[in-house]
Amino acid sequence: MATTNQEVHQAQALGDNAARQLANATKTVPQLSTITPRWLVHLLQWNPVEAGIYRLNRVKNASQVRVACSQRSNGEAALPQTFVDYEDQPRELFLNAVTTILDVHTRVSDLYSSPHDQIREQLRLTIETIKERQESELINNPEYGLLANVDPTQRISTLTGAPTPDDLDELLTKVWKEPAFFLAHPLAIAAFGREATRRGVPPPTISLFGSQFITWRGIPLIPSDKLPIEDGKTKILLLRVGEKRQGVVGLYQPGLAGEQSPGLSVRFMGINRNAIASYLISLYCSLAVLTEDALAVLDDVEIDKYHDYPDTYK
Repeated sequence: MATTNQEVHQAQALGDNAARQLANATKTVPQLSTITPRWLVHLLQWNPVEAGIYRLNRVKNASQVRVACSQRSNGEAALPQTFVDYEDQPRELFLNAVTTILDVHTRVSDLYSSPHDQIREQLRLTIETIKERQESELINNPEYGLLANVDPTQRISTLTGAPTPDDLDELLTKVWKEPAFFLAHPLAIAAFGREATRRGVPPPTISLFGSQFITWRGIPLIPSDKLPIEDGKTKILLLRVGEKRQGVVGLYQPGLAGEQSPGLSVRFMGINRNAIASYLISLYCSLAVLTEDALAVLDDVEIDKYHDYPDTYK
C-alpha cells in the first residue's frame, strides 16, 4: 500500500518556530550608527570657566621686551629698561549651549522598561547625539571653532593637491613648539597614507586609548568625520594643546544643576496633561586658541587621488 506525502513529512520532534515561543531573546540596547569615538574631545585639556566667560589676555609688545647678556669685561654697562604690555581689549569667549528637550510618554516608560530602561536609553542616545554636535562645533563653529580661529600666517596649501609628507612637514614648521596631534577626516588620512606609501615611507602606528593611529614624525593623525569635505577637498589641522603650553584648550561650565559630566546637565521638567515626561539636556562648552602659533591648517587637501601602479609580474 502506497504512503501519502502527509505521512512522509509528519513531524518527528518539536520545530524551531514553536520552540521559540518559549524562549527569551537576548536584546541589545539601541544602536546608533552616528556615534564616533570623538577623539578631539578626549585629547583637549578642559578648563572650568567662571560665570560662562573666558577672557584671553595676551602680551602686546612681545617683540619689544629688552634684556641684556652682560660680558665680564663690560660689567658696568647700563642695563636695558623694559616692561611687558597687555592688550587693552582682550578677547572674551562665551560658552555655547547645545540643548534639546527629550520627551518620553510615561506609558512607554512604565510598561516597556524591561530588560532595558526606556528613559535611560532615550537619555543615553540623546546625550551621545549632543556630544557629537559638540565635537562638530569645536571644529566648525564660526565664532570659536578651530577652522575659524586659524591665524592667516598659519595657513598653507598643499603643493600638488594630495597631502604629501612634504605638506605635513611644512605644517610642523608652523606648530613646532610641542605639537600634539594632527586632526583630519578619515579620507584625508587615507590619502596621506597613500602618498607616504608611494614614497616608500609608510607611516608607523601608535596605540592611544586602545586604538591604533598612524603617525608622521611621531605625531599622531587623529580622525574626525566632522571636518568638512567640499568638491573633493578638505583640511588637515595641527594643534598644540594645554594651558601650560599656551595651546588650544576646551572650556566648560562646572557645577551645573543636574550635572552628569563636565558641562553636561540633565534636568527633569515635569509631566504634562498628556502624560509625557520631559527632560532638558544641556551641554555648555567653547574653545580657546591661546596663541596664534598653537594652531595651523593645511588647505586644499584632495582626497580622491590614486596612483596607477603597474600590475605586471616577472
